[in-house]
Amino acid sequence: MTEKTQLTKEGYKKLEDELRNLIDFVREDVKKQLAEARAQGDLSENADYDAARARQAEVEGRISQIESILANAEIITEKKNAKGEKKIGIGSTVEVEYLDSHKTATYTIVGTVESDPFNGKISNVSPFGAALIGKKEGDEVEIKAGKTFNIKILKI
Repeated sequence: MTEKTQLTKEGYKKLEDELRNLIDFVREDVKKQLAEARAQGDLSENADYDAARARQAEVEGRISQIESILANAEIITEKKNAKGEKKIGIGSTVEVEYLDSHKTATYTIVGTVESDPFNGKISNVSPFGAALIGKKEGDEVEIKAGKTFNIKILKI
């Protein structure tokens, strides 16, 4: 059985939009490039044809990859415990304070497919994300990633 890919609603929608764009526009553009390259004649030494075939392989590979992800996707929603308290899970946006520097940062916990650390999207399986899963506001958490540091969860 194939393992489910955990995605937020936004991540699922983003992949759907990318798939539509690849199928409706990019694939058609690549077909035109192939036709133009074929019209040039001899394909054995035609760099334009080789480039168009390579681009076609990239596009078709990405289409296949996205279709597979979407077919096995599980959309994650934020959960609350019995007391109505929010606990951090995939899809949670969390404001934290680094206890050593007192700087704050905001992160969104996402599945591995959506991970983009440079834009504040932290994978749930990364040391940082895994340490936050299941915690609630006010908790202090020790993160062991390269070096160990402590944070406090300010807001979910």
